[in-house]
Amino acid sequence: MERLKKFLLNRFRIKDLGDLKYFLGIEFSRSKKGIFMSQRKYALDILQDSELLGACPDKFPMEQNLKLTPTDGELLNDPTKYRRLVGRLIYLTVTRLDIVYPVRTLSQFMHQPRRPHWDAAIRVLKYLKGTPGQGLLFSATNNLTLKASCDSDWGGCRATRRSVTGYCIFLRNSLISWKSKKQTNVSRSSAEAEYRAMANTCLELTWLRFILQDLKVPQIAPAPLFCDN
Repeated sequence: MERLKKFLLNRFRIKDLGDLKYFLGIEFSRSKKGIFMSQRKYALDILQDSELLGACPDKFPMEQNLKLTPTDGELLNDPTKYRRLVGRLIYLTVTRLDIVYPVRTLSQFMHQPRRPHWDAAIRVLKYLKGTPGQGLLFSATNNLTLKASCDSDWGGCRATRRSVTGYCIFLRNSLISWKSKKQTNVSRSSAEAEYRAMANTCLELTWLRFILQDLKVPQIAPAPLFCDN
């Protein structure tokens, strides 16, 4: 490590700032348990700009059976406010797996946001009010083996009838990759939607295995993949 820093100092004008603590709105803290990464200040800034610091927190970021469409409700008078809010929430998903699905849903209506979309975005902010410091812990004790979980709905999008794939991948107990994305094709059954979700997760697992192999962390055994079938 010292040789690498000396090599870089000889060729570039850089400074050694020590252990990483804050970078691009992301906070890092170290302990014997590992490294904790969060965006607490960034989340509080969003709440302050939205004048919701005094709002009552909600327990869930989105109602379970809420189905938003591009045509329900009246158009917003100022769509730029909605676009700016959703854009900031997208960056918050760097450390917040729990809001990936609602933020992905809200980002589909950036071109013509309506009142129900705005109300759903406010619901996400009220949820953040109760959990501003939630983040990711990268454990110091880890055997560096991959495992994954995936799931999907069936025809969840009312406009296109396409299903949504969701997965999360762990390096032992540390969450390192996650996604919530609408599937490319329409699935004709719930089983087909589940298989598409598993296929997408396998692609990510394969890519991560190659990355770990380049980092000299070979995966000897197959990675277990858990699905809700």
